[in-house]
Amino acid sequence: MHGFQFRIENVLKKKITHYSNRFKALWQFDFPSQWKETLHAFSLTDISLVMSKSGALDLASGVGGKIEKNEVFSAVQTYEKYHVCHGGDEEDRKANYTDMVNKYYDLVRSFYEYGWGEWKGESLHESIKRHEHFLALQLGLKQGEKVLDVGCGIGGPLREIARFSGASVIGLNNNEYQITRGKELNHIGRVDDTCSFIKPPDVLDCYTEIYQVLKPGRYFAAYEWRITDSFDPTNQEHQRIKGEVELGNGLPDIRSMGQCLEALKQAGFKVIWEKDVAVDLPLPWYLPLDKNQLSLSNFRVTAYGRFITRNMVKLLEFLGLFPEGSQRVQSFLEKAADALVEGGRKGIFTPMYFFLVRKPLEWETCS
Repeated sequence: MHGFQFRIENVLKKKITHYSNRFKALWQFDFPSQWKETLHAFSLTDISLVMSKSGALDLASGVGGKIEKNEVFSAVQTYEKYHVCHGGDEEDRKANYTDMVNKYYDLVRSFYEYGWGEWKGESLHESIKRHEHFLALQLGLKQGEKVLDVGCGIGGPLREIARFSGASVIGLNNNEYQITRGKELNHIGRVDDTCSFIKPPDVLDCYTEIYQVLKPGRYFAAYEWRITDSFDPTNQEHQRIKGEVELGNGLPDIRSMGQCLEALKQAGFKVIWEKDVAVDLPLPWYLPLDKNQLSLSNFRVTAYGRFITRNMVKLLEFLGLFPEGSQRVQSFLEKAADALVEGGRKGIFTPMYFFLVRKPLEWETCS
C-alpha cells in the first residue's frame, strides 16, 4: 500500500492547477436492490468544462436554472439572507439546507459553465482529470464495480471516473436542474449505460449513511473543502473570508480538517490515510482563480475578463435580456473567488483535504 500510495502522490507533484472539492451530503433514499451493500463511494467537486466555451447567449438562457425569470431577484435575496455576510446564521442555513443549495445551483450553474476555461501546458481540464483518476486508483475501482458519487453536480467527475475505471457510477444530487443537465451530458458523452442520477428526498448525516450503504471492506474517498489549523475563529478577517466562501459556494458551514476526521471515525470508518495534499503542490491550487494571473486561454477569470463580464451582465440585465438579480449573482461569485484566493494565501483554507477510509470487515468490528 505504501509503495502504491507513493507512486500516486508523485503524480500530484506534477503541474497541477486544480480548484478542488467541497464535500456536500449523502441523502437517504431507497437504493435499488442491486446497489445495496455493493458500493465504493467518493465525493469530488464537479467543475465540468464541457460548456467552458459557452457564450453570452448560453449564459443568458441559463441564468436562474429552473427558477422562473421573474423570480430570480427574490431567489437571490432569499439565498443571500441565509449567509453571515447578510445577517444569516449557521443554524438557519442548516435548517433550510435543501432550499439554500437548490437556489445556489439554479442561480450559478450557467456562470460556472461560462467562466471556466483552459490553461496552456497542462490545462485546467487535464489537471482535474488527474485528480479524478487519482481518486479512482485510490479506491481500486475495476470494470463492472458499482460506485456512488455523493453530491455529483452535473456529473463531470462521474463520467470521467466511469470511463477511466470501467465502473458503473450513480450520482446523488438534490438539485433537479443539475440532474437534467447531467443526463443530457451523459447522452452526449454516450455513457448512459454506466452513468445515472438519483434525486433523493432528505438530507441526513452523510458519513453515517455512506457507512451504512457500503459493503464491509469497501472504500470511501473524498476531497473535502476544510479550514486548516491556521484558521483563527477570533480573527475577523478569517471569519470574513470564510463567510464569503460559504456565500459564493452554497455552503452552510466549512468545518475543520480535525472535525472531518473525527466524524469519519465516529461513523465507524477505519482511516487508511488522510492529508491536505495542497501543502505539497509545486503551484498554488488557487492560481486559476487569481484575477491578477494573465491568461488569454482563461481570460474570463482575469481582472480584465471579470470587468467585461460584469459590465456585460449589467447591460443585458438593464435591457431585460438577463433576469433581475443576475448582477448580484455575478458579484457574490466574484467575491467568493477572491476569498478562496485569500484563504489559500493565508493558509486558512484548503479545497484538497483528501482521505481514504474503509468500512471494517465484520471480524474487525468485533475485535
